[in-house]
Amino acid sequence: MSAQKRKSLAAHAVIGAGLLLAAFAVNAQSAGEVEFSRGVGFAQTPGASPRTLGRGLELKEGDRLTTSDGGSAIIKLQDGTRMTVRPNSEMVLTQYHFKENAPDNSMLMQLVRGGFRAITGLINKTSPNAARIQTSTATIGIRGTDFDARICQGDCGRESLQVAAVARPNAVLASAKIAQLNGEVFAVDTGGQRRRLSNGGSVYPGDVVETLPGSRAVLAFRDESRVTVGSNSRFRVDNFVYDDKNPTEGRFLASLLRGSIRALTGIIAKADNKNVGFSTATATIGIRGTGFDASCSDPDCNDVTLWTWLGSIQVTQQGDTALSLLLAGQGLFISPKGFQPVFNAPAMDGPRPDGVNVDPKLFSTQQVDDATDGLFVYVRDGHIEIATASQVLELGKGEAGFAGDNGDTARPNLVPKFIDFDKMPLPSSKNPLLVNVLADAGIKTQNQCK
Repeated sequence: MSAQKRKSLAAHAVIGAGLLLAAFAVNAQSAGEVEFSRGVGFAQTPGASPRTLGRGLELKEGDRLTTSDGGSAIIKLQDGTRMTVRPNSEMVLTQYHFKENAPDNSMLMQLVRGGFRAITGLINKTSPNAARIQTSTATIGIRGTDFDARICQGDCGRESLQVAAVARPNAVLASAKIAQLNGEVFAVDTGGQRRRLSNGGSVYPGDVVETLPGSRAVLAFRDESRVTVGSNSRFRVDNFVYDDKNPTEGRFLASLLRGSIRALTGIIAKADNKNVGFSTATATIGIRGTGFDASCSDPDCNDVTLWTWLGSIQVTQQGDTALSLLLAGQGLFISPKGFQPVFNAPAMDGPRPDGVNVDPKLFSTQQVDDATDGLFVYVRDGHIEIATASQVLELGKGEAGFAGDNGDTARPNLVPKFIDFDKMPLPSSKNPLLVNVLADAGIKTQNQCK
């Protein structure tokens, strides 16, 4: 082939690539718009010129957003997701497809540097895996939440040094987390709000865990108690209080409302078994440090079969004072008409919880310095999963997490001060300009995470 012909083919290839990029720029799907901007920032669709970030600017799938050292922006996506893009940040709207109630909604973003504060919208309501943020260190799985993410490269530690306040403990607020899950499982809070649970998802006092037919879940509690919730069941955490420094003051009360459970008690029961109890519509179950099964044979749980497989339980029929003591290998059928002994273990749905492996990172913390390079995430509400090539860390409301450049994940002992005292406005801020002005003056507003 002659040199002239090769040059001609190369020129045509360049032109063709340019036309493809131009076509992408024209046909790129609208993803949202800019609600607020400050300082210098740009959005650039592949094959198109950069566009200056400003209120009302349309954002498209494939856009690369960049902010200068003093710049920031609040963006709103079509599903209602809002994000505050921090100064000196770069992120790409790699993939964005949303249609209300569609089963294939998806959002994939790449955080190259810097960080953001986000409140997610509708896009992950139909699937727990619909929304993800990729970084060079880890992938953030968004389960419907309100959170901050920050890539630290020598800057975060300096910010924390400027905060005079003492860092607060990075406490796990959840009573329990999902250690194992099959099928669709939900939690209904005391306000009637229903949320879908995934592995590592949090359960709080007052929550009712609901499993659909064919679904089940194993709950791991902070005091090492475990409960398998069987198929088509409803299990309520009535009260859970636990401090590992003072376990005798702990309390664990729960109710089986429908279906079945398999329960293994933990540290609270060992410290004082009077502080642990389970109930059904017809019976109250006292604990002696134990493992037992409970299965309802009617939808309202008026008829329940109990079977003890570890330790012992004491059973009182509702409205009565007489006790029945069940040792390991003994059972009882309870109905409004009274008690009947059971001599064979009933068939149960789901594994015995003492045979389920629980990831110690569901609740553990370790020392991570604010100056460490890597990805930091703080969850104000909801559930976040941080996944590296080798490890997974599940975070619930009020928890901070970290993924290092080496792939290790950890829940820091303390909430990083550069996150806890972040002066950037939340994406829900009604007056972000005022928040910025106050921040410049060293005044922290009340809408920041705490």
